[in-house]
Amino acid sequence: MEKNAKIYVAGHTGLVGSAILKQLRLKGYTQIITRTHKELELMDCIAVEDFFREEKPEYVFLAAAKVGGIIANNSYRAEFLYENSMIQNNIIHHSYLNNVKKLMFLGSTCIYPKNCKQPIKEEYLLTGPLEYTNEPYAIAKIAGIKLCESYNLQYGTNFISVMPTNLYGPADNFNLETAHVLPALIRKIYLGKALEENEWEKIKDDLNYRPIEGITGKAEKTEILSVLEKFGVRMKRASYQTVDTKKMVSIEIWGTGKPYREFMWSEEMADACIFLMEKRNFQDIVSLQDNNGSTIQEVRNTHINIGTGKEISVAQLAEMTKRIIGFEGELFFNTEMPDGTYRKLTDISKLRALGWKAQVELDEGIERLYNWYKNSIYKKIKFNLKT
Repeated sequence: MEKNAKIYVAGHTGLVGSAILKQLRLKGYTQIITRTHKELELMDCIAVEDFFREEKPEYVFLAAAKVGGIIANNSYRAEFLYENSMIQNNIIHHSYLNNVKKLMFLGSTCIYPKNCKQPIKEEYLLTGPLEYTNEPYAIAKIAGIKLCESYNLQYGTNFISVMPTNLYGPADNFNLETAHVLPALIRKIYLGKALEENEWEKIKDDLNYRPIEGITGKAEKTEILSVLEKFGVRMKRASYQTVDTKKMVSIEIWGTGKPYREFMWSEEMADACIFLMEKRNFQDIVSLQDNNGSTIQEVRNTHINIGTGKEISVAQLAEMTKRIIGFEGELFFNTEMPDGTYRKLTDISKLRALGWKAQVELDEGIERLYNWYKNSIYKKIKFNLKT
C-alpha cells in the first residue's frame, strides 16, 4: 500500500477497526476514509454502492460487524446472522465492482468446530459442528471467508481473510450485558475493588460514564448494589454495616473456569493485518497450502489465523486480573452457567511463515487495558467539568 493510497476502514469505531485506524496513522498513511454508522448504513446496499462509487477506495479493511459475548450471541441469533451477512456482502461485492486493489476481511476463531483438534489449523474449518451459542455469527463469518475466496478464484480479486483470536485493547466493549470475558472481568473486578475499599465516588463515576441497564451514579446505593449484584459484583453484607469490607466482595464468573482461551493485544493484531496488506497477497497464501504432491489443487481455507499461539484458563485469567488490579475479594465460578468451547488455541504457523509474530505478553496487556479503562473514565469527567 502506498502512503497516499485511499484506504477505507469499515467499522473504525470498534475494537478491531479503531486499532487498525490508529496503526495506519502511526505508519504514515494520509488518506484514510471512515464513516460512522449514522453517516453510512452498511446494511443498505444502495448507500454502500453510492459510497464506493463516490470515494473509490483503493484498499479496504472490513472490520465492521455486530459483535458480542455469549449472552448477546445466543439471545440475538437472527440479528447476528442477518446483519453481519448484509454488511460483509455489500462491502465485498462493491469492492469487486469498483476494482479495489486489495481487501481484508476480518473474522473470528469462532468459525472453527466446537470440539476442534488443538491447536487449530486453518484447514480444520467445516470439519465438525459449531459451538451452539455463537453458531449464527460463525456462519456469517464463514460465508464472508468463502465469498472472498470465491471472488478471488472467479474474478481474480486480491481479497484476504484473517481470523484473529480473542482480542482485547483500547476501545474494548465494557458493557456487562454484551462484553467478552476479559473486559468484563476487568470492569467487574475494578468495581469490586472500589466496593471493598468503600470508594463510592469511583463506582458512581464508572456508572455515570458507562451505565448498567440505565442505572447511573445518580441512583440510590441500594439500586446500584442491586444492578451490580445482578451482574456478579456482590457485597456479602449490607452496605450500611460499619465493618471492614475487605474480602467481603465476591465476583461471579460464568462457568467452571476450566476452559482455555488465547488472548491478543488488539494493536498487535492491527499491526499483523497491516503487514499482510502491505507485504502479502492472496497468491502468497495459496502457495502455503499443502497439495500432497497433487498437480490439481482445490483452493480452499485460504484465511490466516492471527494470534499468539499461547493459551490460559479462564480461572488463571481471572486470578491474573485480580492480582494486577489489586482486588482482595473472592472469585466465584457459577458452574450452572455455560463454559462455551473448551479450547480455542490457534495454530499460527502460516502467519509466522508469512513473516509476522506477536510480542505483547498477556500480563502486560491486561495492565495496559486496566490503565486505559481507568483513564477513559477520568478523561470523560475532566472533559465534562471543562464544558
